[in-house]
Amino acid sequence: MYIAMNRFRVKKGSEDAFEKVWANRDSYLHRMKGFAEFHLLKGPEADDHTLYSSHTVWQTKDDFVAWTNSEEFKIAHARALAEPTGALYLDHPKFEGFEVRQTLTSEGKAA
Repeated sequence: MYIAMNRFRVKKGSEDAFEKVWANRDSYLHRMKGFAEFHLLKGPEADDHTLYSSHTVWQTKDDFVAWTNSEEFKIAHARALAEPTGALYLDHPKFEGFEVRQTLTSEGKAA
């Protein structure tokens, strides 16, 4: 399993607008082989921003890489770039990718 995350430092007062952009976008993720889940996470607040992260779960890193090279990715991100979101962030999103090494289920079993 592979988890891909982008961290966003959203300017104070822009949280609702940021969440609205995400709620109204079509990501096309559901079309992609190996896509499992998407989450938009809201984190702690600082004096000048609120931390958010987009979090996708993939069956493999190769499935994620295929997504980043797909037409669906290009379409989804072209639309995202067309949105006036730049003013919502303090800086560019930061990407982090992780290969899962251990998973525990709600039953307490390792998966």
